Amino acid sequence: MAQQFRSQSPLPDESRRRSVWDSGQLIYNYRYEDKEAHWFHAHRGIEMLYIYSGSGEIRVENRNYPIRDQMLVCFQPYQLHRVAVPAAPGRSYLRTNLTFDPESLDAYLAPFPSLAGFFRSLCRDGEMQQVFYDVQHTAIPSLFEELSGVLTLGGVTGEPDAEERAGLLLLRLLQAMQKQTDGKPKAVAARVRGELHGEKIEIWLDRHYKEPFRLERLAGELHLSPYHVSHVFKTYAGMTLTDYLIRRRVREACVLLANTDQPIGRIAAEVGGLSPSYFSQMFRKIKGMTPEEYRGSIR
Repeated sequence: MAQQFRSQSPLPDESRRRSVWDSGQLIYNYRYEDKEAHWFHAHRGIEMLYIYSGSGEIRVENRNYPIRDQMLVCFQPYQLHRVAVPAAPGRSYLRTNLTFDPESLDAYLAPFPSLAGFFRSLCRDGEMQQVFYDVQHTAIPSLFEELSGVLTLGGVTGEPDAEERAGLLLLRLLQAMQKQTDGKPKAVAARVRGELHGEKIEIWLDRHYKEPFRLERLAGELHLSPYHVSHVFKTYAGMTLTDYLIRRRVREACVLLANTDQPIGRIAAEVGGLSPSYFSQMFRKIKGMTPEEYRGSIR
């Protein structure tokens, strides 16, 4: 049964709502137009880009997607992306851009665990669908239009209940996106089915990724065999334990590169006791550029 979001749904208290929307990462730019555009960067928040018209190509790290009319693209926090829209006779690049701190929705998503799981995967799962084509007949365009009544380039408007309305509209937007996925990602499906072993393994990895990894230690602490741990996690997350650890360490490194002036060697040591050379090799494999280049690309 579809989840419905009405004003009587449990919502965060007033003080919590104020802190949620004052993060400084909320940007809403509705239906703005250029003849061409060339961007290569990453954001600290999650970015949703709705393209009404345009042609060109979007590169999300190492994947290329053609730009088409009426498409939605979701960029994860700290995820490198290139948008290339060349000038073309009789064509323009018309889009809406929404960028916000994912934690802004934590309190709003609390009553809806399935939708919260979808959003967590949207923000961090490397195998999650991020590009949605031909969404003009869904609720997505009208929801972006409604958001223009409560959000501005600088944040939330001063209208009564604007913060609450913005939160509810974002929940509805996520629900509309969830309906457009090609199928539930394995990570989300596993949570919904209640297969807890995979989630327990993920929690353990998130707690210990800064330490040298030993499969035997993980298996012993969770009272599972090493084979079972590897098999369950691959089914749950769609990737191996090693791949997950690499991505987790790179994700943390992106946060440090974007928000601190720490030297590369110190960051390499902090995210897993890695040597600078191995860290740079690992980072480049995932991001397609060096840590120094990535630091310069953050907006």
